[in-house]
Amino acid sequence: WHGATLPRAESMASSSTVRAVAAGVVAGAAAAYALIRFLKKRSDISGRTSKLVVVLGGQWGDEGKGKLVDILAQDAQVCARFNGGANAGHTLVVDGKKYAFHLLPCGMINKSAKNVIGNGVVVHIPTLMREIEQLKDYDPDALARLFISDRAQILLDTHRAIDGLLEQEKSASATGSIGTTKRGIGPCYASKINRNGLRFVDLLDTKALPDKMRDLYLFQERHYAAALREVDQQEEINRHLEYARILAPQIVDSLTFVHDELKKGSRVLVEGANAALLDIDFGTFPFVTSSSTTVGGVCTGLGVPPRQIGCVIGVVKAYTTRVGAGPFPTELNDETGQRLRDIGYEYGTTTGRPRRCGWLDMQVVKYAAALNGYDSINITKLDVLTGLSEIQIGVCYKLNGKRLPETQMPASLEELGAVEVEYITMPGWKEDICKCQKMSELPKEARQYIKAIEDIAGIPVSWVGVGPDREDMLPCV
Repeated sequence: WHGATLPRAESMASSSTVRAVAAGVVAGAAAAYALIRFLKKRSDISGRTSKLVVVLGGQWGDEGKGKLVDILAQDAQVCARFNGGANAGHTLVVDGKKYAFHLLPCGMINKSAKNVIGNGVVVHIPTLMREIEQLKDYDPDALARLFISDRAQILLDTHRAIDGLLEQEKSASATGSIGTTKRGIGPCYASKINRNGLRFVDLLDTKALPDKMRDLYLFQERHYAAALREVDQQEEINRHLEYARILAPQIVDSLTFVHDELKKGSRVLVEGANAALLDIDFGTFPFVTSSSTTVGGVCTGLGVPPRQIGCVIGVVKAYTTRVGAGPFPTELNDETGQRLRDIGYEYGTTTGRPRRCGWLDMQVVKYAAALNGYDSINITKLDVLTGLSEIQIGVCYKLNGKRLPETQMPASLEELGAVEVEYITMPGWKEDICKCQKMSELPKEARQYIKAIEDIAGIPVSWVGVGPDREDMLPCV
């Protein structure tokens, strides 16, 4: 209400009138401000108008984030990754041809977009080069649109060998193996935390690079001798000297790069790898990934402050899946679980492993929402539920007979494995929804299911996926 003009008091007798008018002006201005904030928030929740939008997984990964990211990438000037490595993946289809990305941002499909691999990412360069190679017919100049943070960690073949060795050793432990992709992600982050890892800035000094690599090999040999025997160290050094020549022009100060783009008014799309329940701090430890998968990771893994983030969208599958070991409260070890797996083709993009399937777990969704501050939710693979006569939603957990707070996820695996899930049962639908082009065309029961998710989460749904193609993502706002 700055700048509002209040009536001037003519006498002490009129002071109560002045106060009443002032209070009215303040109340009116506050209401107008609240309305503006509401309208702004409503316009931003789809991610289509925000200057910096973040898309994150809201469960245990494999939610189908790539489809929404692909849609939003068409109008973005910059697309960026901030965490993880080649342990996640999605397949994009352009003009009938499939492109499998594990490291490249989705914006590589948009020929006018710049793409950034942030400092929080660990990069296996041979994998990166193969992904760029598959784009040569689509865009011969694709590499020129890719920019890699000089602070990003380099993942070596030795890290991958160590990952496999550690998984083998853990299989004999009390908790068993983690179920990693064996792509070397954890060991590479360990090198980072040990402060003896290699960064892309090291590629810019080819005289010092071989010695730095040999120093890392020496450390790894002391601790993981068996794994190091699998790798030809000199050959890997020679390869990275060649990578240095090819990639040197694309290595940048990513913080300055992203901030300069924001200052120019560019729209920036940030895509997360993995998901909230796989976060190294807040996930179901130790059955987690090795990076920060939440919105906090955007700030540390890309170098943007929280206030720059305009919209955060959580991607939530219409049911729940997870890969590997660990508690799964709503898991279905029956015909329904197998049906979801078969119809939803729930097999890992990176590993091909079958995913465990279960009902939608809203305790997981609310926990992830509390971590990330979602402006909206993108529901994916709603069509997989078609044909079920009844659909259950897990709405909360009970432990030892007491209902847990809605934002609580037990840190203890034993406690998480012991929770009881309270369910509500929703009617299913038989109609094929893959051809629906707007929300009003969905069966009533499907709309009720979406509304139930909104009501339980307290967060609006902005997008709904009803089929495998990009065109099968329906906007809700």
